[in-house]
Amino acid sequence: MTDRLACASVVAGSVDREADGGVLLSRNPADLDDVVAEVALAGPEVLVAAARAAREAQPGWAGIPAPMRGEVIGRLGQLVRANKTALAALITREIGKPYAEALGEVQEIIDTCDFFLGEGRRLYGQTVPSEMPDKQLFTFRAPVGVSVIITAGNFPAAVPAWYLVPALLCGNAVVFKPAEVSAAVGQALAELLWHAGVPAGVFNLVQADGAATFAGLSDALDQHCVDKVGFTGSTEVGRMISELCGRHLQTPCLELGGKNPLVVMADADLDLAVQGALFSGFGSAGQRCTSLGTVFVQADVHEEFLRRFVTAVDGAVIGDPTTDVLYGPLIDSRYAERFEQHLGLVQPHHTVHGATGRITKANPRTGFVGDPDRGVYVHPTIVDGITADDELYRVETFGPLVGVGTFDDFDQAVELANGHGYGLSAAIYTCTAATAFRFRERCRAGMVSVNNSTSGAEAHLPFGGNGLSGNGSRQSGIWVLDQFTRWQSMNWDYAGTLQKAQMDLVELPTADLDYRLGA
Repeated sequence: MTDRLACASVVAGSVDREADGGVLLSRNPADLDDVVAEVALAGPEVLVAAARAAREAQPGWAGIPAPMRGEVIGRLGQLVRANKTALAALITREIGKPYAEALGEVQEIIDTCDFFLGEGRRLYGQTVPSEMPDKQLFTFRAPVGVSVIITAGNFPAAVPAWYLVPALLCGNAVVFKPAEVSAAVGQALAELLWHAGVPAGVFNLVQADGAATFAGLSDALDQHCVDKVGFTGSTEVGRMISELCGRHLQTPCLELGGKNPLVVMADADLDLAVQGALFSGFGSAGQRCTSLGTVFVQADVHEEFLRRFVTAVDGAVIGDPTTDVLYGPLIDSRYAERFEQHLGLVQPHHTVHGATGRITKANPRTGFVGDPDRGVYVHPTIVDGITADDELYRVETFGPLVGVGTFDDFDQAVELANGHGYGLSAAIYTCTAATAFRFRERCRAGMVSVNNSTSGAEAHLPFGGNGLSGNGSRQSGIWVLDQFTRWQSMNWDYAGTLQKAQMDLVELPTADLDYRLGA
């Protein structure tokens, strides 16, 4: 069945605005003949109209007490739980994520809603003592206003929820622009929000391509309709959004790419490290921002680790994402084209293990599940011999390609883990606690794992990166509240006379600061 998503934006009164940006066919990457949705794409003016509608609706939403907004978030969690299998099946169909991982992604929405249901009763401020008598000082969290949220297609449901749930909980109105490749999932998420009781206008959906989105966002910022931008996607586009927001003295919430290292020390449990590298590098076909970029292995165990890793990858099941596979197709044909370009970064001093490129009947993979010629499947690739001088050390390949490099001592491992410029996620495998803590101290990544995958966020921990991976903003847990609220202070003077701070001070008892204890 093909759904036609003609809803470019939902504004006050649930009025659908016709798009003028053309029509996109969202296809199942496991079966390109299966059209999941026909998407009517909006022009820039639709995003502006949605931002205006959000501006108009936001004060009424902010006027609802935060605990009651939390109840709406709780309803959303209930609806997502009731629709868990249907939403997961749609994720698998539209972007090719294995069904087990899609179920986990939907569970992440439920976890996020469960967490923020309670935060509606914990949007705490503080009472602060004044330096003057008969005066009280207070701080409050106030909503930012209107937020535009733009997300990528690799986590089309969970990552939007990381933005949308806290933004709405804090009293903001939202314009949501999902990735074109996951338009149907974006529509489904929007329907769940509206049916949970989020009013039209408070939550607006815009289906548009990147150029129209950027132009509309620029116009909306010029018209003072937007107060916060949240973006998940490439570092290149993140820079453009950051520059645009900076001209309006705004700081966006940016969650960008990664080249995430996994360090294997000589004392590591090698079988465990192989499991971590397999899931980190090849789960979701390497299409996570937290996917493993390069495994750096201490020289003493490099050959043995590599042997076990190659064996594990050779035995992994790939194919139809509705079955029990390590990974399915890439999200879209464009992703496969870009991935094959990245294979061109392999140099003569590298050793490539296994077949490369598209999986087809002419270029088969042993144990493949399904018909490879119907979808967008690529071989898992291991490239040994990575050094700090290689482009494969620095470039995010966003696909099932894992580099392997060697180091001699801990200092060199840290240098390699930090030197590529990204700073999202990192992992270390070691049986020595001191090594793990020293790595945590010196690693520049926003998230560090010990004896675990580079992937695996939890709803109550801060998520985000540094350097090329973001601007230091964090999602999830209480930390994301700083993205969608602003601190407001208030002083209340009930002395009955004007008291001037730093001028009208209480006179303290006399002190003798020359006093010294005797010998």
